[in-house]
Amino acid sequence: MTPKSDCYSARERALMELGQRLCQRLLLPMMRPLEQWRVQPDHITLFSLVAGLFFFPLYFWSPAAAFAALSLHVLLDGLDGPLARHLNAASRQGSLLDSFCDQLVVTVTTFTLMRAGVISSLCSGFYVFTYAMVVFFAMVRNAMAIPYPWLIRPRFIVYAWMLVESYVLPGSLEFVVWGFSLLLGFKMATGFNKIRRKM
Repeated sequence: MTPKSDCYSARERALMELGQRLCQRLLLPMMRPLEQWRVQPDHITLFSLVAGLFFFPLYFWSPAAAFAALSLHVLLDGLDGPLARHLNAASRQGSLLDSFCDQLVVTVTTFTLMRAGVISSLCSGFYVFTYAMVVFFAMVRNAMAIPYPWLIRPRFIVYAWMLVESYVLPGSLEFVVWGFSLLLGFKMATGFNKIRRKM
């Protein structure tokens, strides 16, 4: 197995590669203008980051505007990889930047909800910590050629549930985040144990 340095599990990688080929075909009409305008994948990654970070100030002014910014972040986050592959510019450095920016948005959105009193500080802190550690351990395990057999990265589900929390079931997000945090905690523990035994 060729060592990787991204944060995907073995099962995710097969699905991801299939999805990448499909995305390349669907997004090709968009890739060509971006290439002509000399837009680089890192530019899109950073624009995606900025959109995600705007969730914090916007949430206290207009939750709808905050969710629009978060939606833009998610949309842009799906473009940098296809553009990198279109330009033959995919790299470990780009993957690291993308993972770092994704984690930063997870942290900011979670702490925003904590600051707003939507979820507790213990819940938000445990979620952010376990999420970051699982991503980190996934990268280490891939670099050591012992990838996770499966992973859960629930950020999109949590982002979607923020809307449910705001407009349909107030008070439900805390339970959703705790549930995912416990799963992430399990994967963190098994990831650490596997790395420790391999060293």
